[in-house]
Amino acid sequence: MRKINNINRRKFLEIIGYCSCGLVINSCSTAPITDRKQLKLLPESTLNAQAAQIYENVKKKTKLSNDKNQLNEIKEIGNRIQDAVSAYFASINEADPTNNFQWEYILIDNDKIKNAWCMPGGKIAVYTGILKITKNTHGLAAVMGHEIAHAVAKHSVERASRALILNVGTQIADIASGGALSRTSRATGVDVAGMLRHFGIDNPFGRKQEKEADYLGLIFSSLAGYDIRESVKIWERMKETFKGKEPPEWMSTHPSSEKRIVLLKQWIPGIIIDYPPIL
Repeated sequence: MRKINNINRRKFLEIIGYCSCGLVINSCSTAPITDRKQLKLLPESTLNAQAAQIYENVKKKTKLSNDKNQLNEIKEIGNRIQDAVSAYFASINEADPTNNFQWEYILIDNDKIKNAWCMPGGKIAVYTGILKITKNTHGLAAVMGHEIAHAVAKHSVERASRALILNVGTQIADIASGGALSRTSRATGVDVAGMLRHFGIDNPFGRKQEKEADYLGLIFSSLAGYDIRESVKIWERMKETFKGKEPPEWMSTHPSSEKRIVLLKQWIPGIIIDYPPIL
């Protein structure tokens, strides 16, 4: 019986391995402008639809700001950047990666959270807490350019596809080890595979995307006519706000504020020259 099980296990691994390789080979693409290779296994339309539903739930269950002037500024900046993105890709005769987006912007009333986010399909949220860091229109444009860049580069599609591969790979590894991973997790109460993915794979991958969003965000903000030099000041203020309380970079999906400042200073002069306002 054990011999038969081993044979079945090998056949199963071979079949899954071939299928996985086929999916990967046929689903590779590149990020816009940077040309970084990406894995996209899941339909973008599906994720966009799911994101739209989640976004609607956020609007219903989260306290939104009543500051119409601030929300209008956010919408104005967003519209200006999204128009600049479309104009740029038209100018280089490439397909607009935002063609199927349904852009939308909300301002969440929470002064404790200094953040913003963008879901697939152009669903963006800004927290009132980040406004204390951005300080002005150009600072806010830098933050929004970064979030818009995540959507334009289809980072959510990439992350979801990578998660799919990781989940399949973990199951294969567990089968290959005779269930050793599962037994260890049950015995110790620790998700060993999840921990390995989190610290060994997911975090470095997340930092790569964040770095790319920083770079593309500068480009999109510059194309829209905003002063991208303000982005350096944002991260200087962010660093001062946290006063050394940021988690070690190896435990975070984001680069440290200090590293971001260094990279932004390196990128800004060239981006100002190569990507002047297009509108």
